[in-house]
Amino acid sequence: MDKKFDVKKLIQISLLIAIEVILTRFCSINTPIVRIGFGFLPIAIIAMMYGPLSAGISYAIGDILGMMLFPTGSFFPGFTLTAFLTGVVYGVFLYNKPKTWARIIGAVLTVCLVLNLGLDTCWLSILMGKGYLALLPTRIMKAALMIPVQSIIIGIIWNKVIIRFTKVSQA
Repeated sequence: MDKKFDVKKLIQISLLIAIEVILTRFCSINTPIVRIGFGFLPIAIIAMMYGPLSAGISYAIGDILGMMLFPTGSFFPGFTLTAFLTGVVYGVFLYNKPKTWARIIGAVLTVCLVLNLGLDTCWLSILMGKGYLALLPTRIMKAALMIPVQSIIIGIIWNKVIIRFTKVSQA
């Protein structure tokens, strides 16, 4: 992909940000402690196609836009930081590299265990005034559920959609 400013790239990323907001805000199961959804997918796609920085900025923008347009609680910048880092992690693992199952699983494990389980639980502990360890059991169950789901979905999307989308996009 060309690194210069590209209107087609900007439009594709914008569309994927919009899809992320919709999937996160409307197609997720939300509780005060856990959100189970598919908002990760458009960001993983941006990361695979355009790299870590584009994915990180896109997820941060999606988080801020989603909170402004469809607030579900108070804004906390820690979650935006986690969103940015999530995009960066997907990009580091998946951009311009072979999309092997080991890379996909490595990216998902890093995001789910370090960022979602580690950082997000810390942010929730600060926001809710509950102990970190008190929040962990529910969050561990969510991570255990989402690791295989995210890994399989990212792998399928790469093999069935992104490869074709990239060919059409370059035409």
